[in-house]
Amino acid sequence: MAENQTDLDLSFLYEIADGSDEFIVESIDMFLQQTPMLISEIGEAIAAQNWNTAGAAAHKLKPNLGFFGMHTTQGMMQDIEHMAKNGAPDASALKEKYETAKELIEANLLDLEKIRAEKSA
Repeated sequence: MAENQTDLDLSFLYEIADGSDEFIVESIDMFLQQTPMLISEIGEAIAAQNWNTAGAAAHKLKPNLGFFGMHTTQGMMQDIEHMAKNGAPDASALKEKYETAKELIEANLLDLEKIRAEKSA
């Protein structure tokens, strides 16, 4: 993916929010609180070669990514989960996929912070 490109599609969130900016802000707040912790947990687990923890954290993160229309990174998390649960036979490929997903998610987090600020105003 090109630099500064995100895979953020909030159409599902807006649809279920049914015009409620408060719901959108609360949903974004929850995502902004949980996601960095899960990303960090995955990274630390990969560094420690703790594949069970890496796989479990990737599994927890997947539905949240889908909820915010981050289908590219959701697919990457699924790959990370499967690679980790299979004992990461190619640890460097898993780490590379994690780094790419992390960059995309961090860009999306910045975009979500802006959207939250707009909706809170």
